[in-house]
Amino acid sequence: MQTTGRELEDYLHAHIPITAAMQVRVVAWEGDSVTLAAPLAPNINHRETVFGGSASTLCILSAWALIHGRMRQLEGTRARIVIQRNTMEYLKPIQGEFEATCHLHDDAAWPRFLGSYERKGLARLILQSQLTSAGETVGKFEGAFVAFDLSRSAPEAGEISPG
Repeated sequence: MQTTGRELEDYLHAHIPITAAMQVRVVAWEGDSVTLAAPLAPNINHRETVFGGSASTLCILSAWALIHGRMRQLEGTRARIVIQRNTMEYLKPIQGEFEATCHLHDDAAWPRFLGSYERKGLARLILQSQLTSAGETVGKFEGAFVAFDLSRSAPEAGEISPG
């Protein structure tokens, strides 16, 4: 099933309530990349810049949404996608609207991910997102995401290896 940017945004707001509170918008959804944006006002901190948690959340969401959108295109797939770990580098304070863009850079990564998912019902993918504001890079994110097939049993603790 093909997912549109509007459907992706509606899904985020309905199933991940913080996205509505942050006023997250899907700016672009192109199959191999997702760009999400959020305004300053609902994400402001005591210094009148973007709260670091909001910046990190937008990056996590962009990567998660990329996997979610691609998995929804597969017939009969019932995947649960979770973040396993991440790192965030904040380069500059953000004083206005901000965007997080996640690209699927490695052409071989997605087929490997799907192969593992189909064989084992469990797959892991590492993605990067770039955080921008006013045309400048203001942060960098990397996260490991795990998808597991809901029609099979959920993985046990320790079953999802970091390697």
